[in-house]
Amino acid sequence: MGSRGRQRSERERRRQAARPARAAAEPAAEEAPAPEPGGRAERRRLARRVRRRRRTRRAGELPLLVVAALCIALLLKTFLVQAFFIPSGSMEETIRIGDRVLVDKLTPWFGSPIERGDVVVFKDPGGWLKGEAARPPRDPVVVKQIKQTLTFIGLLPSADEQDLIKRVIGVGGDTVACCDAKGRVTVNGAPLDEPYVKPGNSPSDIRFEVAVPPGRLFVMGDHRSNSADSRFHLDEAFQGTISEEGVVGEAVVIAWPFDHWRRLEQPATFLTVPDQQRSGRRGRSGRRGGAPVA
Repeated sequence: MGSRGRQRSERERRRQAARPARAAAEPAAEEAPAPEPGGRAERRRLARRVRRRRRTRRAGELPLLVVAALCIALLLKTFLVQAFFIPSGSMEETIRIGDRVLVDKLTPWFGSPIERGDVVVFKDPGGWLKGEAARPPRDPVVVKQIKQTLTFIGLLPSADEQDLIKRVIGVGGDTVACCDAKGRVTVNGAPLDEPYVKPGNSPSDIRFEVAVPPGRLFVMGDHRSNSADSRFHLDEAFQGTISEEGVVGEAVVIAWPFDHWRRLEQPATFLTVPDQQRSGRRGRSGRRGGAPVA
């Protein structure tokens, strides 16, 4: 064998000896390097973990927020303001059928006296609603239950219970009469100019004179020809007056529909009425939740 043959066999022996070393090194080279602390991959994992924790926290807080909102709404309804649905036309044109009025329930708790000209919501003294309130159409069972729940917490006006809404004409100690020589209602001898009465209605087609007992109110609807108010109960106890303790609250705003939004303020005509001795305060007993009012 010549020198070339010896050189070739020597190179082959070297290659064969190097193959196991390369084979052992290749798997190590293929392994991915471990991420360095604070690297991009680790930051992404941390960010995903934080997002999951936030989502879990929000999901746990949502029921608490809902319960808190419902409690606040219930407190507002019970002590401050409540919406009432108007199903009849006894207060037109001031308040129309289908209007929603907001009633202030706070002032009665502080004993604030009811004033002449106030529009008040009160419990039916007994039989006043007969033939006056229009009952709303009945809803399907599921819809009815949802509405009852929203009504209970004060987010909807009630469409089941029945209260009334009228304007206070005389308070305890007043003498309310109709009519003077010009056909006007008088309070303590002072004639009332009543721009709130529905156009085309006379102040009253019924003649009367009532001395309002202390702690009671003489009330009339603005739609005089379509209101079964104190005038229609003159032959009953207390001559058709209602107890101040039965007053739910004072209607202060027509909130719905928006095109009929307005504040309900005391008419200027009552400012000219001379005061008489009054006794009795608006009590807290006997009040109940919102209702359609006639």
